[in-house]
Amino acid sequence: MVAKPAIEGGVRIERRINSRLSEIDMDNIPFGREFSDHMLVVNYTDGKWQQPEIKPYGPIAFTPAMSALNYGQSIFEGMKAYRGTDGDIRLFRPKENLSRMNRSAERMCMPAIPEDIFMNGLKQLLTLDANWVPKQEQGTLYIRPLMYATDDYIGVKSSDNYQFVLFTCPVGLYYKEPVNLLVTKEFVRAAIGGTGAAKAAGNYAAAMLPDKIAKSQGYHNILWLDGRDHLYIEECGTMNVFFVVGDTVLAPRLVGTILPGITRKSVMRLIRDNGYKMEVRRISIHEIEEAYEEGLLKETFGTGTAASIAHVNMIGFQGKKMFLPPVEERAIGNWLSDTLNDIKHGNAKDPYGWVTKL
Repeated sequence: MVAKPAIEGGVRIERRINSRLSEIDMDNIPFGREFSDHMLVVNYTDGKWQQPEIKPYGPIAFTPAMSALNYGQSIFEGMKAYRGTDGDIRLFRPKENLSRMNRSAERMCMPAIPEDIFMNGLKQLLTLDANWVPKQEQGTLYIRPLMYATDDYIGVKSSDNYQFVLFTCPVGLYYKEPVNLLVTKEFVRAAIGGTGAAKAAGNYAAAMLPDKIAKSQGYHNILWLDGRDHLYIEECGTMNVFFVVGDTVLAPRLVGTILPGITRKSVMRLIRDNGYKMEVRRISIHEIEEAYEEGLLKETFGTGTAASIAHVNMIGFQGKKMFLPPVEERAIGNWLSDTLNDIKHGNAKDPYGWVTKL
């Protein structure tokens, strides 16, 4: 059952009367399986965005001719809301997510989302479903902004109509243990001039077969190499990647084929501002292999909204398994994880203005 709709803060809100929150075990939350009570929906028609609406989470009607299903005009973002020990809810760099989503939209020939619709709709939705944000020790609230083409038309062209949806789900850890990565030269995630820097749905669909193969061999994810030389490290399927070689942190340079991660960007700022040596450049897989053989590969970790800071246990490359040192010995990755978590939850000062309190 739903309450009578009302306009609040410029958003038409149709409240669910009976929350499903009591059905959820917040101490045992699967990632991405349980969804909060409401979602934000905004339609783009006649060349402009229409009235934002918040309604109960549920199915969305479409026909088989919908453009997104046939031609892949679909992009998304990943964000989180964090509950601090003070009980307040915080967002981490939400305008960076909007900026990246609009860059993805431009690449996929889709309309930009205005900041007021994105930020106001997000805040209204989180205020309505505030009780769905877990306590710090339980997890976080994952936020999925999604936009897709909605024309009913069989013809290869950009759509005239779109729908922007924003929904949320409480989640626990994405990776509950250090991950194993498989380097592949058989498959390619992205090529120069392609959509690798956009958070486009099709990028993830194309990665599912190699990911399935990796998992069948005991790995958690693929460590992608560049599409031309099959030599230079780019990213993992779910996160950007960093290496600590000797006393230097290495990060692959953005060349249009790597998703420009917001956690990546934040980590790089923290590393630079705290006196660590860092190089952002092309990194050959053979350079990492040599560093491992010489005992210089001290840490490898991934960064992302879902993964946060994910330690890498092992890298598999051409039949060789390169095992990293124990997690407790990884000073930089552990420091970054603790620092980011403290900032996100309000347990430490935020010198960069990264946090937006609800």
